[in-house]
Amino acid sequence: MGRAVRNALVAGCVLLWLVPLYLLVVNALTPAAEYAGRPEWTFQGFALWENAEAAWDAAGIGDSFQASLLYAVVCGLAAVLVAAMAAFAVVVLPIPRPAFWFWLIYSGTLFPLQMFLAPLFGLYADADLYDTRLGLMLVYTAWAVPFAFFLIRNHMTTMPPELTEAALIDGASFRRIFWRVHVPLMRAGLGAAFLFQFTAVWNDLLLGITLSRSPDVQPVMAALTALNTAYSTTGPPVILAGALIVSAPTLLLFLVFRGLFLRGVTASAR
Repeated sequence: MGRAVRNALVAGCVLLWLVPLYLLVVNALTPAAEYAGRPEWTFQGFALWENAEAAWDAAGIGDSFQASLLYAVVCGLAAVLVAAMAAFAVVVLPIPRPAFWFWLIYSGTLFPLQMFLAPLFGLYADADLYDTRLGLMLVYTAWAVPFAFFLIRNHMTTMPPELTEAALIDGASFRRIFWRVHVPLMRAGLGAAFLFQFTAVWNDLLLGITLSRSPDVQPVMAALTALNTAYSTTGPPVILAGALIVSAPTLLLFLVFRGLFLRGVTASAR
């Protein structure tokens, strides 16, 4: 009985996720001229390429797509590197009060992002970082570090301390131990942390609309919001085609690296 209830709940959750996805695909395929003003439940044609072209070229999704790809890859990698070094310091290095440093870094995930927007906007305006790719890359990297640190630190605590002790006896420095021992053994955890941070940066809207306005600087989610306003007269099919374009990178990333992601999350949860 319990298994049947569990399977029914899982099936219900899957259905709740698939129905909006089905509507998204069906209406993105609908020709804009034939859209009736309400969601279509059946296929009315195939105009995906025309709608996608309108979203990509005419609405400027292309420039923002490239900018978001830069932010997600570079900032995700930088955040994982900084987080791994911080986790190594807290778990392995003989620093005083490691619990204090853990909570200090992890506290970056505990405060709502909205409370930082006003001071960030003023700081960026004064430092000429507003509406620049460098400015967004700095804030995205800093924003992504705390959660990546949490995941990597949890993974690192599962590694036996005898590895570090043996390397120290052999005369290895802490820097060599980090790069030659811990990083190779934590590839799954580092990969999972990168996937999380890539997705978080890619899906950001709040920082993008607060700290940028130019199409070639704004992240793709901000451009998608602008598309919703600019193309309201064209109809939802163009907007939904843009949403499909925006969703593709994260979906492909998780499908390709799902094994690495599952291994990394499992190791971090021990």
